[in-house]
Amino acid sequence: MRAWVELVRAPAALTVLGDTVAGAAATGQPMRGRRMLLPLASASFYWAGMALNDWADRELDAVERPERPIPSGRVSAGAALTTGGVLTAAGLGLAGLGGGRRAMGTASALAAAVWAYDTRLKGTPAGPLGMAACRALDVLLGAGGRRAAAPPAAALGAHAFGVTVLSGGEVHGGSRALARVALAGTAVAGGLVVPGRGRSPSERLTALGFGAGYLATVGRAQLDAAREPSAERVRDATAAGIHGMVPLQAGLAARAGAPRVAALLAGALPLARRLARKVSPT
Repeated sequence: MRAWVELVRAPAALTVLGDTVAGAAATGQPMRGRRMLLPLASASFYWAGMALNDWADRELDAVERPERPIPSGRVSAGAALTTGGVLTAAGLGLAGLGGGRRAMGTASALAAAVWAYDTRLKGTPAGPLGMAACRALDVLLGAGGRRAAAPPAAALGAHAFGVTVLSGGEVHGGSRALARVALAGTAVAGGLVVPGRGRSPSERLTALGFGAGYLATVGRAQLDAAREPSAERVRDATAAGIHGMVPLQAGLAARAGAPRVAALLAGALPLARRLARKVSPT
């Protein structure tokens, strides 16, 4: 069981549930009834991507990360690929049940983006853009593809772009220039928390609070990596970036007029960090 949990980075899915919630909040659609299946669809796509990631990287991991499930022999390559396919199908099914035809269209594009990133784009100059597209489409999944969700989709996309650019140095170390690129992505994402339709000063202050927390935690780790881009600092910044998606999502939801939803999202962060000590999110 632990091998499969490690394969899909199971606890890290807590950082993806808020994508669809932020998208729904931006368009004023309550996340209730069958729509509650949309965050589960996001988790399925995330887990599928992680399984496909390890399947695609199995030869490289045998050299750089032999403790991972596939090179250590705890999970076969074929089983990992099958897991990615099954979880992708589950994500499509959940999206169709939760959001109907419009959600199914966005989910299909998201599934294609996940597979394209893991099997073709990762490790190429287009890789960060591919990952950004995955997160942006995940936000749009919760919004039914509506244009009102463009700002939160752009924010999560910019954040994912920066984290992906930096993560390439997790094993051998990165560069100051790439760390600065990641820091710029964080600044853009944090800036997009400010505009919105918060109906009261308390909602705007809540959004700013989450936005400030996001910038302080993610930005500080990336600034440390920019000063000293060692493998350890890059890994720490990457982990901070993964967990930083939660306050970013919460800030976007609060700025869209859903502070209670934002508070619920933020409650996932302590649990995600605690579980990360047992199963690495990177």
